[in-house]
Amino acid sequence: MTMTLTNTASTAADLAERLIPEEELQPRSAAQVAALPAFAGKLEECARQVGVPYCETPHDVQDALVLRRLQQIVNTVLLNPLWRERLNYFGVTSAPADLTEWERIPLSDKTVQRDMFMGARAGMVVPLDYGGFEVVASGGTSDGRPLEIVYSLRELRDTYRISGAFMGAYQLSRYLGGFGPRWLYTTLADYQMWSSGTMVGGVLAQVPGINYIGAGPVTAPVLEHMFSYPGSKALMGISAGIGILSELGAGMPAHARESFKVAMYGSGLIPQRKQEELRTVYPNVSILSYFAATQAECIGLQLDHTRPDLAVVPGLHFVEVVDEHGRAVAEGEEGELVVTRLHAHEAPLLRLKLGDRVIRRAPMDGPGLKTGRFEFAGRSGDMLHLNDSQYSAALAQTALRAELHRVAGIDLDQVALDVQFVNHRGDKLLDLLVAADDAERLAERAERALGPGGWRGLFAAALPRSLSLFNDREATPESIEGSGYDFRLTFVPRGSGEIERTSVGKVPLVRDRM
Repeated sequence: MTMTLTNTASTAADLAERLIPEEELQPRSAAQVAALPAFAGKLEECARQVGVPYCETPHDVQDALVLRRLQQIVNTVLLNPLWRERLNYFGVTSAPADLTEWERIPLSDKTVQRDMFMGARAGMVVPLDYGGFEVVASGGTSDGRPLEIVYSLRELRDTYRISGAFMGAYQLSRYLGGFGPRWLYTTLADYQMWSSGTMVGGVLAQVPGINYIGAGPVTAPVLEHMFSYPGSKALMGISAGIGILSELGAGMPAHARESFKVAMYGSGLIPQRKQEELRTVYPNVSILSYFAATQAECIGLQLDHTRPDLAVVPGLHFVEVVDEHGRAVAEGEEGELVVTRLHAHEAPLLRLKLGDRVIRRAPMDGPGLKTGRFEFAGRSGDMLHLNDSQYSAALAQTALRAELHRVAGIDLDQVALDVQFVNHRGDKLLDLLVAADDAERLAERAERALGPGGWRGLFAAALPRSLSLFNDREATPESIEGSGYDFRLTFVPRGSGEIERTSVGKVPLVRDRM
């Protein structure tokens, strides 16, 4: 019988306890863990009892069920000797009573992930020899070392279905309307062991009512062929792959270009100039962020192209935005993005730092969808180290854009195709490379406006406004001047080899050279 919590004596906590009863809350062996009912079923039963889709259940109901699931996860990992040793070292010997106690659990990083799930894969609660697992490799770019994670296939299929249903109901439905078939492509991944190919593709293929094509990298003729199919289209790729679509589609017939409705990018940001180029070639396209990582195939989705915030998929992961001590930051504050996968009985990974800085935003709490939100602020590793001081490269880029526009009338948002800070630490030189059309003319214009040594003054004015999140030093133009560093901004042509790119075409914001 359908009920609402407002007209019964039940509380959110009571409901959570009924959904995950005591006999399931604390399994006693790996065999019991493998036999636990899937968390996806708990979400479905919760929705049935409350009488609305789980994504639209009240926040207190979602919070209570997620806390109950986190308690179950901690009880589960304590069965594993390596996890038990790790948690006991930090004073965690039992499941947390509330989220304040949850924050005592240490944060995990890529090193912890390697130790737990590569080699002997000693962090698995249910060993590999039980079968039913999938190993996924990272397509990340931060350190170039292999990184793998292990998933239970049954739970992976659940998360694909949950994520795909969310995308269809709350994101793509407003953009892929009209008559005819609807298409969803991805250009990610040359090989399927790479997380982007298998995991994101698994989500996209589960969006209801679409026709899915895992295209992989495409040429202009292949893209034109795909876009010749009748009906509206959405395409998901890395930011560099989305940015190049304006070039690939330049010669495409108008009706094919007009059928492209959604471009989703899955890494970093797309410069304003490239967004304008995309909209010039594809007049009906909206550009949206799809936020994912190796351990989390769909963390946040941009639901409205006019707003930068990303909505969390309810019931998929526990998403935290934390300070340097692992404590939740307040709404409007910036912190580290941390996730715990909620669908992970056999191979849990607690409080994984994804390497991203985000701003915690107020949750969605109106009619319909109710969920958390955050806004991407940059990679955690995107730091400029000038002697002993650290500055946020993303904030420095914003501040330099403002200063350059004020002094020289050049708007980097309008002209920059790619940007990259190169820190020559040995020579004490910080260079911001800006790829742009008409690079020579822009360089001459900036030189005339700034005069000899003008870049130093520009950086000295901008960098004090870009102190990193975890650096409480005071910085002034005088301290920048006294750092011993030289500064310059260099305009280079489109596609210049001076800008370092990864093997998959990403442009890291910061590169350090000794």
